[in-house]
Amino acid sequence: MAKKKAAKKKAAKKTVAKKAAKKVVKRKASAKNKAAPRKKRTPNAAFMRPVTPSVTLAAVIGAKPVPRTEVTKRLWAYIKKNGLQDTNNKRMINADDTLRAVFGGRSSVNMFEMTKLVGKHLS
Repeated sequence: MAKKKAAKKKAAKKTVAKKAAKKVVKRKASAKNKAAPRKKRTPNAAFMRPVTPSVTLAAVIGAKPVPRTEVTKRLWAYIKKNGLQDTNNKRMINADDTLRAVFGGRSSVNMFEMTKLVGKHLS
């Protein structure tokens, strides 16, 4: 009986030692990951390629070719400058006469639909 208890104690000590060793290994591995330098994000070439806006879109953002990211920035600047966001639901854009032509005659557009509709005016 005493031999069985002694064997159980040895087994328990071994498992505790193994767990402690695993923790040390994990700590060392995470320290290595943190020490590695991060790569700098490079912009996607497709988004940065200049696109030419149509005549109707040029009335809002300008006629010069600009990247898609800049098209979105300028469009939102126009929307905020003219107060075209719906006061209750900020996702909805209430189009004025200039934007209505861009949105295909629709007076109110969801901001996610807006990007799809504006994409038709870029070449």
